[in-house]
Amino acid sequence: MFVIESWVINDGSTVPVSSEVVLQTLRARVARSHLEAWLSSSSGRSLGFVTNTERAMVMLLEAEGDPGEHAVEPGAMGSSEGFVLSNGQHDEYPDEDTVPISEAFRIVEHIVSTGSWPADARWVVDR
Repeated sequence: MFVIESWVINDGSTVPVSSEVVLQTLRARVARSHLEAWLSSSSGRSLGFVTNTERAMVMLLEAEGDPGEHAVEPGAMGSSEGFVLSNGQHDEYPDEDTVPISEAFRIVEHIVSTGSWPADARWVVDR
């Protein structure tokens, strides 16, 4: 029997979110300047999303302490700042280590829906 992984947003909620609801929630959070979000899966994995409203870092971790994997845009030049974490820390990342926010939303939706990266997405393993 195949069990589908479920995801919850780490905001105090225990209600699993669908791929459609996760996008609505992330967009609403960004609109309120809450630029970092973490989701936890029923299998113990974590999905991180932090944005500066134009680009986003998307990370998928297998367990606590795992360096994980993150979405990339190979060949992107420069860096972007304005990634504000929930603890108030302001980060800057090379653009090749982030993706446009529309691509980040697509990746998060796909991972929540299927449990894996989209086949056409680019990512690197940080382990």
